[in-house]
Amino acid sequence: MDLAVRMVATGGPDVLEVFEHLPQIPGPNEIRVRQEAIGVNFVDIYQRMGLYPLPLPAVLGIEGAGIVEAVGDGVRELRVGDRVVHAGMPGAYAATRILPAWRAIQLPSTIPSRVAAATMLRGLTAHMLLTRTYRVEKATVLLVHAAAGGLGSILTRWAKDLGATVIGTAGSEEKAKVARANGADHVVVGRNADLVAEVSALTDRRGVDFAIDGIGGEMLLKTLACVRRFGMVASMGQAAGPIPPVNVDDIGPVRSLSLARPSVMAYTADQQVYPVAASAVLNAIENGLVPSSITEYSLAEAAKAQADLEAGITTGSPILLPFS
Repeated sequence: MDLAVRMVATGGPDVLEVFEHLPQIPGPNEIRVRQEAIGVNFVDIYQRMGLYPLPLPAVLGIEGAGIVEAVGDGVRELRVGDRVVHAGMPGAYAATRILPAWRAIQLPSTIPSRVAAATMLRGLTAHMLLTRTYRVEKATVLLVHAAAGGLGSILTRWAKDLGATVIGTAGSEEKAKVARANGADHVVVGRNADLVAEVSALTDRRGVDFAIDGIGGEMLLKTLACVRRFGMVASMGQAAGPIPPVNVDDIGPVRSLSLARPSVMAYTADQQVYPVAASAVLNAIENGLVPSSITEYSLAEAAKAQADLEAGITTGSPILLPFS
């Protein structure tokens, strides 16, 4: 019997329960992966809270890494024993899981499963934001919220590799040190900091070219005010609460802003885009694009991992270990 964690209702971390299940048999064009590490992301929390509804009961988790244990009919490119990483499909909070074969990306021997599971989804999100949503390049000035967090760390490092200037935000001086270590050129510190005024001063009142807001709540309107005319804001989450309605006059015509609401789930659902983006992420990992830190929990501690992430206790990326 294998362990898994399922959500039995919407709500807080207490709606997650551990249960036992038999390994499933893969169908045509499917594989079964015995997972060695599982990523924990804010998407999991949004699904648990009911913001992104799932049929119940549901096994959460949309990324992991492990070993192919069984293959179904029609699978040609993968074999039992191959190391793989996957992202974009719920069901990862489990010791073994079934996947469409196209979702599994072969993992180089140089990349540990823990690193792959902690990095793939955030790496795909960074690839989507920095190459598809807005093409970040040399001289781009970028605002990254929570620059010490899992996604913020990767965004900062990747953007610096592209030649951008990064202004990060951090809730404490301790996290600001992490953001600076990730390469942030400037860090606005403190939840009550005057973000708009500080960004204005750092950019000679011009504003940033591109801002990535995974905070939501009241922060989105502040983020909009940090961007130059004809710049862009990507709204990626709502860690601080639901996003309030945005009046069209908040983005134009005076500001002439573009507001994007890109979804990494949609990005990874494209069978043409997904393998190309995943390959770019693996290349970036091999070149040193890894989380600033990885916090490990056992699979049975999924509720605690989510609670810590939601409370902002963790830095870097949390993962679950099915066999710790």
